[in-house]
Amino acid sequence: MNVYLDDERPAPPGWRQVRWPDEAIQFLKTGEVRSISLDHDLGDDERGTGYDVLLWIEEAVATRDFDPPEIKVHTANPPARNRMLAAVGSIQRLTECCCGAD
Repeated sequence: MNVYLDDERPAPPGWRQVRWPDEAIQFLKTGEVRSISLDHDLGDDERGTGYDVLLWIEEAVATRDFDPPEIKVHTANPPARNRMLAAVGSIQRLTECCCGAD
């Protein structure tokens, strides 16, 4: 499954729309997500942002041997995009480190 986190833009065909980080994380926990595309600003920072999903993925990779899906960032917020892409890079490094240790 492909998961698209955004509060305003509609999901592209073939993607499942979610509006909040907790919804995206619930799908990730199933292990069935092949790709996830994340917006940052979701209209209520108290409910979380796309960056929070990346933090969850990073922690899951580091502590639970989680196999992350392909990650895309589609936010229009430039500073948030940079922070999110840095998190994606960290997740990739963790994955390479763990995979290389086998």
